[in-house]
This record gives sequence, structure tokens and C-alpha cells, in this order.
Amino acid sequence: MADIIEITDFHAPELDVYARLTEGQLLNRHEPEKGLFIAESPKVIQRALDAGYLPVSILMEKKHIKGEGREILARCKDIPVFTAEFDVLTQLTGFMLTRGMLCVMRRKKLLSLDTVCAGARRIVVLEDVVNPTNVGAIFRSAAGLGMDGILLTAASSNPLYRRAVRVSMGTVFQIPWTILEEDQWPESCMKKLREWGFKTAAMALTPESVSIGDPEVEKEEKLAIVLGTEGEGLAKSTIARCDYTVQIPMSHGVDSLNVAAASAVAFWELGKRE
Repeated sequence: MADIIEITDFHAPELDVYARLTEGQLLNRHEPEKGLFIAESPKVIQRALDAGYLPVSILMEKKHIKGEGREILARCKDIPVFTAEFDVLTQLTGFMLTRGMLCVMRRKKLLSLDTVCAGARRIVVLEDVVNPTNVGAIFRSAAGLGMDGILLTAASSNPLYRRAVRVSMGTVFQIPWTILEEDQWPESCMKKLREWGFKTAAMALTPESVSIGDPEVEKEEKLAIVLGTEGEGLAKSTIARCDYTVQIPMSHGVDSLNVAAASAVAFWELGKRE
């Protein structure tokens, strides 16, 4: 049975992970095998547990012990469960908890590029997408709209940042992904993708761009859809290396969509299967 501990001291060191450690400290770049992340809300926590992530501790609103959190507690035996009323938890963490429950979990070793792409037909590449909200939204769209895996460049926001996990609704645990080494993108990664039979489609506004509904693009058996950073978009050198440059036709003088919105349109159109 989980060890239920009522919070009486805001400054207890075991609460640092919820209230005082930064995302960078949780990531633990120097010793990634010791890295942690925070899953928020019962549904997201359940999806993380289903994916085999190991829980370390739980912070939850007292009323959920016998409510929404009961099933999770049954799966998380022998770990500390810190509890208090909602206003106390909000004061401790500095934000309002989604569905009144957080769970600290251990990170896993990153998947290899080969593992993410094995057997895949549609891959997403995120080049320096730095906003965790956008990363989370892209993961949710990718999982729901037929993408098989996601590759992120080293400068992209980590998919296990708390906001990214929350916005994704836990789909970061359901779709294979990895973070590329700095020297892998674009040349080395693109070379491997081509060896595995993938064509690459850069989402970008250029005079050479074709419509996202172009039949030549849609008929590709294997396709990697490449999305760029907020504001600047893809690097010119990346666009030049891609087999296609694709854009979403727009109206009313709007030139483009936010990268998360554009990803959903792209995944829906290019993820169609026979």
C-alpha cells in the first residue's frame, strides 16, 4: 500500500522536486539516467504507468485518495504519497494542479533513431521547436492522426517537460520518439532516412513549395514531415536537403499557421492510409 503523508512542512526536502527544482534540474543533463519528470492528472499518469515509466512519489489533493487517484495508488505501492487540501497544494507548487494530482517518474533511456523508424511509414522531425506547449500539441496530433514516430533536434524542447506532457494528454508515452545528437541533424539523419526508403517533406513557404495535397507527396510510401522552429521556421540548409517543400494553402492574407496548428493539418493530409 502507498505511504500516505500529510504535508505539514512546505520546506521538506522531499517536496523540492514539486516546488523548487527547475525543468533543467529534473532533466539532469550530466546524469540523464537519473533524470526525472512530472506527470500531471490521473489520465496522464495512467498513460505513463501503462508505458512502463516508474513512479517515485505522488503529490495529490486529499479528496482524490479515495476518488480519481485510487486506481493509481493501487498501482504505485511502496512509494510516498504527499497529500493536502487543494489550496495548500496550489500554495506549495505555485500553480493550480490539473485534476489535483502530480507524479514524479524516472526517465527512460532514449530510443535509438533506428528503433523509432523501424517499420514506420510516417515520421515527424521537429527542428528546434522550443515551446513545450507546441511540442505537446504536436505529439497529441501526431498520435491521433497516424504518425508513427517523432524525431527532435537537440535544441527542441524536451517532450517530458511538465507542460509538454500535460498538453500532449500523455501521448508522449504512446508514440515512439527520440532526441537527435547535435551532429546527427540534418546530414547524418537524412542520409539514414533515405537509406530506409523515406522521402522528406519540409513544411515551408518558398517559391518552390507545392500544396500539401500534392499527389506526388501523398503517394510516397514512406515520408518524413519536417517542421521548423516558431517564428523563423526551417533553416534554408534543411529545406535544400529535403525532397519536397510543402505549404498549406491559406486565405485572407494569412501567410502561415502556428507550428502546432500546421502540424495537425499536415498529419491529417499526409497521414492518410490506404
